[in-house]
Amino acid sequence: MPELSVSRPRALAAAALLLVVLLVAGRFLAGAGAASAPEPDVVAEAIHAEPPPPVVVHVVGAVRRPGLYRLKRGERVADAVERAGGAAGDAELGLINLAAPLADGQQVVVPARGPEGVGAPDAAAGGRVSLSSATLEQLDELPGVGPVTAQKIVDYRERHGAFGSVRELDAIPGIGPARIAQLEDLVVP
Repeated sequence: MPELSVSRPRALAAAALLLVVLLVAGRFLAGAGAASAPEPDVVAEAIHAEPPPPVVVHVVGAVRRPGLYRLKRGERVADAVERAGGAAGDAELGLINLAAPLADGQQVVVPARGPEGVGAPDAAAGGRVSLSSATLEQLDELPGVGPVTAQKIVDYRERHGAFGSVRELDAIPGIGPARIAQLEDLVVP
């Protein structure tokens, strides 16, 4: 067998080339197994992502400082009332859902208590029922309004704030012009 004579510089060059080939092959094989791992650019984007824009709500009624307030997404009606200086002494917080999440452009209406001894109007007592503050039970007692429609009225009120007119009932599924005409003498906004 012929003897191979390899000089030291050629042996070092061949070893370096073999090392480069092994590194490239190892990198290629390692990348094939980690296909589900996020790429560094995606991770960097997630770290530098802008926070979501705040929601702007209008807090009115029985609060210390009514007005427009910017709050973080995910905050609740209770947070909006707190930002408005808290509830006033005559606030009737039991009539609003303090745990409801806020939506951009929402109006939060904090109702005030009536004079001592005067509760919310009751249709059975001859008074009109307030669409903006009546309980689920009071709404359910109205003619043609069952528990499902009463809940839709409460949900609408929580999303959109106090009713501006009785005609707003038209925005609630299941209530049409005939039902509104029937309720006009029994309810107030």
